[in-house]
Amino acid sequence: MKARERWLAAALLLPSLAVFAVFVFYPLARTFQLGLYRSDPFGGLGRFVGVRAYGDVLSSHAFRSSLWVTIKYAVLTVPTGLVLGTALAVAAQPQLRAIRVFRTVFSSTIATSVAVASLLWITLLHPSIGMVNQVLDSFGHARINFLQSSGWALLSVSMATVWQYLGFTFVVVSAGLAGVPEELIESARVDGAGPWRRFRSVTLPLLSPTLLFASVVLLINTFQSFGPVDILTRGGPLGSTRVLIYGIFRATSNDPSAAAAQAVVLFGILLVLTLVQLRVLERRVFYGD
Repeated sequence: MKARERWLAAALLLPSLAVFAVFVFYPLARTFQLGLYRSDPFGGLGRFVGVRAYGDVLSSHAFRSSLWVTIKYAVLTVPTGLVLGTALAVAAQPQLRAIRVFRTVFSSTIATSVAVASLLWITLLHPSIGMVNQVLDSFGHARINFLQSSGWALLSVSMATVWQYLGFTFVVVSAGLAGVPEELIESARVDGAGPWRRFRSVTLPLLSPTLLFASVVLLINTFQSFGPVDILTRGGPLGSTRVLIYGIFRATSNDPSAAAAQAVVLFGILLVLTLVQLRVLERRVFYGD
């Protein structure tokens, strides 16, 4: 019976493994192979240079600058999106009249495409007709060209990214809140714990596995975020929003081998960051009985 179950499990997994092999494993191996060569004029395999290409990538000023921009982008985006999504999910948890309307509104960004979200923020931040600048003008503040200022561009792209992923965070955290036993909340209320104490001592520990999952997904999505940068700023001004994935995209047309090496390095960075998150944050995760 055990042998039959193994064969049955293998047969059921085979279609999925075939899809992964064609669309994930083979492209990854091919990208790693391309990074070991210098590209010929037609984008094919040229002269073999080995791992030296990866050393050149890590030592290049452009790569290190893009990595620093990506780190700042992630710091601005991931914690803010996690806190806002959790706050909205907690606010929408009580069974009040018309609360479903607010839940629909809070989760609506999950169905919004990158292009639509980016165009929305282009309109909001426009220096002439944008609502943000009109509010600043009404308070007597000078208008700001958010997307063309090196001091504001990264923050503006980060706000657009947070808004885009807010629906995902809201839905995930709301699902986690639904699994928190109501009797524990009621017991804490009977013991005299206030709303903040109940959230910090009861809800938050039981919500920690969900928050760990959301933080890992948000970090990966942020490091792979391309659409908002491409549509809003195209990596400018002066490279202030040139994240790693956008640098890889720009390098693809000029030097496919260098772009492949950067992609493999980015994969390694994401793998290390994910493992660190799982090892460090998991110590604070409470899975219950």
